[in-house]
Amino acid sequence: MEHQAANRADWRALWASGDLARFCFISLGIMLHATNETMVATIMPAMVADLSGVELVGWALAIYELGAIVAGAAAGRMISYVPLRTNMAVAAGLYAVGALICATSPNMIVFLAGRLIEGLGGGALVALAFVSVERLFPRRIWPQLFGVMSAIWGVAAFSGPLLGALAAEMLSWRWAFGMFTAAGLAMALACFAVLRSPEATRRRAGAVAPPFPLPALCVLAAGVVMIGLAGVGIAPLRSSLFLICGLAGLVLFFVIDGWRPASRLFPSSPFSWRTPVGSGMTMVLAFSVATCSFAVYGPLIMTTLHDIPILTAGYIIAAESVAWSILSILVANAPPQRERLIIVTGALMIAGGVAGFAYAMPVGSIPLILACAILQGGGFGIAWPFVTRVIVAVADPAESTIASSAIPTMQRIGYAVGAALCGIIANASGFSQGLSPETAQGVARWLFLAFLPLAVLGCVAAVRLSRPVPGNSL
Repeated sequence: MEHQAANRADWRALWASGDLARFCFISLGIMLHATNETMVATIMPAMVADLSGVELVGWALAIYELGAIVAGAAAGRMISYVPLRTNMAVAAGLYAVGALICATSPNMIVFLAGRLIEGLGGGALVALAFVSVERLFPRRIWPQLFGVMSAIWGVAAFSGPLLGALAAEMLSWRWAFGMFTAAGLAMALACFAVLRSPEATRRRAGAVAPPFPLPALCVLAAGVVMIGLAGVGIAPLRSSLFLICGLAGLVLFFVIDGWRPASRLFPSSPFSWRTPVGSGMTMVLAFSVATCSFAVYGPLIMTTLHDIPILTAGYIIAAESVAWSILSILVANAPPQRERLIIVTGALMIAGGVAGFAYAMPVGSIPLILACAILQGGGFGIAWPFVTRVIVAVADPAESTIASSAIPTMQRIGYAVGAALCGIIANASGFSQGLSPETAQGVARWLFLAFLPLAVLGCVAAVRLSRPVPGNSL
């Protein structure tokens, strides 16, 4: 009991020392990133009506995630060369510049350029928030601080769709990005007032950063871009070649990552089904790709095909995040012997949500769509914490840190690839002809049916992950 008390965060003392204010400021980066990430889908109907370019909708998420992946990999290494405060100010500035470009964009191409810059800033802010906890706060309270950061992420993911919907209905979708511009700029300037400790203003003496995985990330970016290009102006031969080259680029990315142990982003053999780590990584990637359709195109289909108000669509998107957060909390204290059953149950819930959307979206039943969103989000909420724990627990001890950081990176790669694939399916199903109720009807079903095989693959991987490991207590 004395040990637990010694490791409990004294929030009053943290506030008195100023550490709590610094922690709240650092966590603002997480809120900016998570809110923006979930807001875009809600404002997409208003944005497409203003800028057109419905065939490029999938790129809005894909290009943002690409920027976040690159920045997340770079931020942890840059901290060895540039002080934390400078890194955070630059990241917040990039975020503000990207949001400003999005807010003032005259067409979809310029908007996507802004999204890339915004993703670089947002991804760096999240990575630096976790680095800041390690640099600025005592080790004994790290678990509590990381727990608060997870709660902040959940609140931000919930508020993003509602913020976007309110801005689109009452003002303009551009005002939503305008608010993020102001927030990013304010954070960049405030860095110099809030982060004044030696740990934040000085480079760590003797620190040597691992090599930056530039070749692997360049190949990853090229692969995702080629998959996205396959969906622009659908033509059987050209689209097939782009798709094949893009998928080959993804395979090459993981091969190159394995060749360079010093800068590796993933554990060795990340997709080998002979190990729980491989099964777990397969599950993470499969479900991340399979569930992009609703996040990218859900509000656009609901408003175009069924005249569902943007605010209602925002509430439905937010319900998925709420279900994720609530169920994650409810199962947090589950006994270890039930963890593997919970993982399989969560996987089946996610697959059920994907299958349910294939029926509910063309029909337009708000209760059914809401139920599918809750089912899908709840499945992630109960499965993801335990998937992370099992992967890290069974990984080679020398790769446990890599395995832990690889899970969110794999998830982002899945989102980027999934968004690009969504663009191919949506444009091949009708959106290449323009946005209308008729084209939305054709897209609504295929956009979810096409990803059912990946959802099934995720379930199979979950079952394999849940098998007891000989010689392991899990």
